[in-house]
This record gives sequence, C-alpha cells and structure tokens, in this order.
Amino acid sequence: MATGDRSTSAHYGGIFPSGNRESGWGVVKISQGSILSGWTCRVTRAGHAGTVMKLIKLAAAVLNQIPLDWKGNRARIIAALEQARNEGASVVCLPELCLSGYGCEDMFHAPGVHEHALESLRQCLPHTKGLVVSLGLPVMFSKGVFNMACLVVDGKVAGFVGKRFLAGDGIHYEPRWFKPWPQGLQQALELDGDMIPMGDLHFRIGGVKFGFEICEDAWVAERPGVELARMGVDVILNPSASHFAFGKNEIRHRFVMEGSRAFGVSYVYANLLGNESGRAIFDGEAMIASQGKMLAVGQRFSFAETLVTSAVVDVDATRMNQARTASFQPNMSEEDRGEVAVDFAWPPVVNQRNAATLATWESGGHVKLEEWSRAVPLALFDYLRKSRSHGFVVSLSGGADSAAAAVLVRLMVEEGVGQLGIEGFKERLAYFKRLQGCTSIAEIMPEMLTTAYQASANSGAVTRKAAEKMAKAVQARHLSFNISKLIQGYLAMVSQGLGRELTWQHDDIALQNIQARVRSPGIWMVANIQGALLLATSNRSEAAVGYATMDGDTSGGLSPLAGIDKAFLREWLRWMETTGPQGMHAFPELSAINSQAPTAELRPSSSHQTDEDDLMPYPVLDAIERAAIRDKLMPLDVFQRVHLEFPEYDAPQMTSWVERFFRLWCRNQWKRERYAPSFHVDDENLDPKTWCRFPILSSGFEEELQEMWAVVGKIKKA
Repeated sequence: MATGDRSTSAHYGGIFPSGNRESGWGVVKISQGSILSGWTCRVTRAGHAGTVMKLIKLAAAVLNQIPLDWKGNRARIIAALEQARNEGASVVCLPELCLSGYGCEDMFHAPGVHEHALESLRQCLPHTKGLVVSLGLPVMFSKGVFNMACLVVDGKVAGFVGKRFLAGDGIHYEPRWFKPWPQGLQQALELDGDMIPMGDLHFRIGGVKFGFEICEDAWVAERPGVELARMGVDVILNPSASHFAFGKNEIRHRFVMEGSRAFGVSYVYANLLGNESGRAIFDGEAMIASQGKMLAVGQRFSFAETLVTSAVVDVDATRMNQARTASFQPNMSEEDRGEVAVDFAWPPVVNQRNAATLATWESGGHVKLEEWSRAVPLALFDYLRKSRSHGFVVSLSGGADSAAAAVLVRLMVEEGVGQLGIEGFKERLAYFKRLQGCTSIAEIMPEMLTTAYQASANSGAVTRKAAEKMAKAVQARHLSFNISKLIQGYLAMVSQGLGRELTWQHDDIALQNIQARVRSPGIWMVANIQGALLLATSNRSEAAVGYATMDGDTSGGLSPLAGIDKAFLREWLRWMETTGPQGMHAFPELSAINSQAPTAELRPSSSHQTDEDDLMPYPVLDAIERAAIRDKLMPLDVFQRVHLEFPEYDAPQMTSWVERFFRLWCRNQWKRERYAPSFHVDDENLDPKTWCRFPILSSGFEEELQEMWAVVGKIKKA
C-alpha cells in the first residue's frame, strides 16, 4: 500500500465504523497496481462493481507435489497455469497447501518454511497474469500458523483466506500445526511493506463474487458455503488435500453437486494427486459443478504430474436460478462484510463444451477392486521415484501376499507406461539408469522387480512352482535360494548354548520364526546391492493378531499390503486371475496361488499347517477386527455382533475366537509400532502412527473377557 493510504488499512475486509455502515460504504476496492511494490486502494459504494460477463471458464488443476520441494512444486504449479491458460480458462483452483506441500508435518513450525512459501508465492505471481488463481500455503500471523488460500488476480495478491475447520481425525493432524481461522474475522497481513486483506473473506473480481471452502470446510454441517450463498457468492473454490479411501469420491461428488445446487453457485474442487509424502494416497480428483449438475470430472489416479479439468459456467444463469428459489433469502445487510473487490476484465469464452464423464470402471460392479488396482500402483510409483529407489525386491513365497505385491508392481509399470508412454515413464525415473535403455515393458520388468524364492526343509514343490509361475507372469528377475543350512547353523548354535536339543514339541514358535528371520538377510542384501526398495508382505489381518515374524516377513522399507485385510486380498487375487482391471489384463497364473489354503509353511509338512487353523477363518477374523478396533466394541458386544453374522459357528467356538483376537491384539501392539510405512486405503487402518493408537502395555481386557465367558456360559446352559 502506498504510504499515503496507510490510514485505510484498518478498513480491509469490511471492518468499518457504524457510521460508514449506515451510509452504505463497505467494499475495499483494489486497483491493478503492483501488489508487492505498492498498491493504490479506494473504498467504493457497495453494489456498484461493474458489469458481469455471462460466461467464464473455470479450471481445477491437480498436482503431484512433494513436501518442501520448493523448486519442483513451483514448476508444477506454473505448468498447470500454462495448461489452464491454453485451455482458455480464466480461473484456476489449485490444491490445498500446494506451494509448501500438504504433508510437511512438524516442519510447518519451522520459520524457514514460511519464508520459502512466501518466496515461492512471489515467484509464481508473474505466471498468473490474466488469470484468477488460488494458491495454498502456510501463513504465520499473530503467533499462530494458519492454513491459507491466497487468491491472486492478474499477477497481484488480492487476499488470504483462512481455513476455518481443521482436519484432526483419522490420518490428519492439522490442529497440531494450524489454528482454525475464526468465522467473521478479517485482518491485514503485512507483506513486503504492504497490508494484504486476510481472514474470512470473499472477493468481487470484475463483478463476479468468489468464496472459499478449503477441504474440511466442506465436510462439516455448518460449512462456510451456507454463509457465502447468503452473501451472493457466484463461485466457490475448494482447494483440497483429501486422502483416498475406498468409495470416498462418492461423498465428494455429493457435497460438490449439492453445494452448487443449494448455494446457487458454480463449484470448483481440486485435490492433490499421488503419494505426496509416504502414507496417504491422493486420487487427484477434479470436479466442476453448477446448479446441481456436474459439468466436468477429471481423471483419478493419473500418473501425470499436473492435470487440468475445465468447464464453462454461466454466472447469470446461476444467479437467476437462485433468484427463482423461494426459500433463498440474501443477507443484504451483511453482503459486503469481508468483501475484497478487484478490477478484472473477463476474457471472452471461446470453447463452451463441457465433459462430465466418469471413467467407465467407476460405475461398474467392481469399484473397490478397481480402485485398489489403481491407487496402490500409483502410490508405489511415487514412493519409488521420490525415494530415488532402483526398483523393488519381493521375497516370493508362492503364497497370496507376496504374489499380490508382485502383481501390484507389474500393474504400476503397465499403468505408468500406458499413461506416460515408454519414454515418458523412463523420463520420470531418469535417475534409474538401468531403465534408460529399455524399449518395452518386458525389458523394464526384470530391472524394476527382483523376486526370490527362499526354500527351507519345510517348503514344498507346490509353493516353489507357484512362485516361479508368478515371477514369469510378471516378467520379474527371479532368484532361488536354499536357506536350510543357515537354519541348521542357528539351531546347532542355540542348542549348544542352551545345552539341549530344540524340538517342535517345546519350541514351536521359535523354530517357526527362525525360518522367517533367516530369509531376511539374503533378501535385504539383494535390495542393497541393487539400490532397490524391499517390500514387506504382511497384511492387515496378520498385523491385527501379530501373525507375522518381526525381522522376518515384516522386513522391508515399505509395507504396501499392511493397510488391507486378507479376505479382500484373496478376493482381489481371484478377480485378477479371471478378469483384472478395466483396460488391463488378468493373470491366469494366479490359479496356482488361489487354489491353495493360505499357509506360513513354517512347520514340517506332516502338520498340514494353514493360517486359518492357527488363527480362525479369515472372514471371522476380519469381522471381529472391524467390531473391536474400528467400532471400539467390548468383547461381549463383539461376540454378540459377530455370532449373528456367522451363525454357523456355535457360541463357545465364537467366544474362543473373540478371546483369541483380543489377547493377540493386546500382546502385539509393539509389532504394529514397528511395521514399515503402509498406504492408507480405508477407515479400518491399524497404523499406530497415522490412524489407530493403542497402548503397547495394557490390562488385556481381562475383566471384559471374563464377563463375555460368563454370559456365554449362561447361554450354553439355557
């Protein structure tokens, strides 16, 4: 702000003396002067903001960002702005906290992060010429850090809008870093000597009114859109960082379409894309709706770094539609509160065609299977390149879990090459030198994935052949190790030290675990030699009851299956055997896996070991887990629910399984604390670092289990 205008800084956002309110003055008018080197501002009479163009083109730009990657994040933002400009869009909504990255965690409390974020904002400004752009960043103000959306108009900052409702449940910890912005509060932020409007704002840009709902703001009952509608807003922008979960996009579609209908606005939603920071997957959803109709929907799970979805909206039509709504009552007395007005000449719209087609797989009967087949391969690709790993390594046992990991890597390559082309795929992995000479998927796969079957004396021909078939099917480089001598060496050493022979009768668990642990050093060595990422293969059902060997099958730098249950994995593998994702292909070779009963294959073959004999039927296990952990029911309540779900099992049997689950759950929290990072895909996640916290030491539900048995005993007697 120019020095002579300092006295008007207190009037930002409609904070005026009552006398001015009564005379009708209440909008801050910002001219087209340089926002960072000196503005000229004037207060104009409310309601006289100029002519509104009938048609404007809106764009939702999704980005695959990286926390604290200032140069890279800017480059992707600038590329998206250029793409939107080429499509004729005038308004571009970018994802939440796109300048810094959403997953910066406790670095949001580092002063340097705020300095870099503002510098990145400055460097992006020249690229917003002729556009209205929403850019997200953390802002330090009055000893608090706020999650802000900065609206930039034609290369100049118009104001900062604060997120009102912070995501503090599930995998989100926003209240740890940010403060919620109070409703109705407007302030001014000093930036390079100028005072910028900030807070609970809306904007009149060339006569068109814009407001914000920032991600979580749209998920609550008292969403800001209610108030924005009463203030006559025409367009709501929603910059988001909404993590993927099965079926979650249906909820987003509802609040975007219903928001556009109920609020009488056009609504723009732009989400983050890909595996931004390790655990959360973002599907990159983009939506534009108006008057309750979806005008444009972007591709989800894209391997692109930027993707722009645009649509033309008719501002006059949305206004008239709202005017025809008998129940709508504009809040004219408050319409100017928090409003910032900016001159802007809306360019003519050339291409008015809108496309709102969902991918055909999103409306089929296998949406969850399809989502898994796209979300995890995208997450693997981002984890690979962002960690600069040189491919993956999997200890391929011939069982379901390791086969699933191998197939997911293959899908990653197929989908990546399919979307980016062979050269584009290699370019995104330019540091991975062994890939650069490859000219086909068949050449990429042996460099991308190494598998190894590690036989012990208890391994059988069935699993060996199944592993070989799967390695060949996915075209991995396959190794075969025999670890029997290594196991015998440990047995001899420990037997001698203890002064007695180890037997299955007395040392069952130890003899099983040593086999799994001996498999770890060799496969880690392969990963180290290749500079690759070792994938752990334990699933969520096993994690729930600790049915996994620490430093054995849990070994790895990434655990892609730990967020999903065994029953789903088996269903997915059967589907992958016969059908496969739309546009991809099936793997008939999985029949050798799917025909087997899941087994750890750690006891002698004469014992006929299976997972379900060791534990309980996997569908029962998963039902108990959902009731006990997701829904937080006590043992008796769990028994009553699950017994109704599985009436084929008698009460004492079901009670023993419920008891087994609770005892194993409590006993094995320390294992879950040590799992390699996993991907979040639903609200049944057990990851203690992001979703499901439980004490490592506890009473073990002793009283509750006794109560359950007492009730079941009465049932039995009756």
